[in-house]
Amino acid sequence: MAILLFFLVLFVLILVHEWGHFIVAKKTGMRVDEFGIGFPPKLFGIKWHGTEYTFNALPIGGFVRIKGENAEDVSNAGDVEEDSFAAKSKWAQAAVLIAGVTMNVLFAWVLFVGVFMVGLPSAVDESTASDNAVLTITHVLDDGPADQAFLPAGVVITGLSAGSATDEVLSPTSFSEFTQDHGDQKLIISYLQDEQVQEISIQPVTGLIEEDETRAAIGVALSLVETVKLPVHLAMVDATKTTIYSLKAITVGLASLIGQSFQGTADFSQVAGPIGIVSLVGDAAEFGLTSLLMFTAIISLNLAVINMLPFPALDGGRLVMVGIEAVTRTSINPVWVGRVNLAGFALLMLLMIAVTYNDIIKIL
Repeated sequence: MAILLFFLVLFVLILVHEWGHFIVAKKTGMRVDEFGIGFPPKLFGIKWHGTEYTFNALPIGGFVRIKGENAEDVSNAGDVEEDSFAAKSKWAQAAVLIAGVTMNVLFAWVLFVGVFMVGLPSAVDESTASDNAVLTITHVLDDGPADQAFLPAGVVITGLSAGSATDEVLSPTSFSEFTQDHGDQKLIISYLQDEQVQEISIQPVTGLIEEDETRAAIGVALSLVETVKLPVHLAMVDATKTTIYSLKAITVGLASLIGQSFQGTADFSQVAGPIGIVSLVGDAAEFGLTSLLMFTAIISLNLAVINMLPFPALDGGRLVMVGIEAVTRTSINPVWVGRVNLAGFALLMLLMIAVTYNDIIKIL
């Protein structure tokens, strides 16, 4: 299931990105020869308004083929025609290249708006929580009693007892106090998972809490969680703030990783490749649709930031070449452009293989 969700998320995000290139190319008078849904081999196509819309066998995204966009097209065509990418102004070319990234950012913003309107499960303070708040396990300590008993994170606790005593309040504070008061007994914890109530027995131990090593605990972090829904205008405001904050955090994180890579101090164990993202998509889906949509929005913003890197074969690298041509008022030899982009693509594939290998090592 996680793999199917991963391909669905990837398909939508790439399609959104390519739609941005497509619509701006059309608006600036460029001829778009093909808008591909999925990747070849081609299944069938429909031609409409000069563009062939093809449906392909590999459902992992899409692509746009703009006339004169590739270096090979320019070098073999002789005179550049009016509706070609190469014939348009540098501003138009730059707009087409930026459009894909822009659509990824806008798509993330729309997802954030939808999530905030539908309602996002959020941690709330015990003093302000409503009756709808539920006690949720947000983290399970590795090798602690809860982890050894296979109590999973993300589940809702519905009951807590020890012998004839029960916790009637079910809040983080009451849970902690109940565990301390009955530290010499096994706790019977009821929790909701996959819409079914499960029950588990756990013996609290001491020494897990650094601030108070005499306190009995089972090794979990707890929060009261309830669904908070926002009206449209507040959802739009919060979505804008979240988009800006996320873009800043992703950009700073990526810049730091690149800088540390040149210094030889980068920690690539924190970088997730395709296999790692499959696992993360599955984890997000387990927390519900809103969590999956939030995760999709974050991935969309990551794609936007990565695509704007000034690296050959990426939109940012191609944008740099357009900028050089605008400043020098001279066209870069298209043959060399093709070679540089090919080399950049090869390096990206090597990086992808390395990250995927790292994902496999982490699993093993």
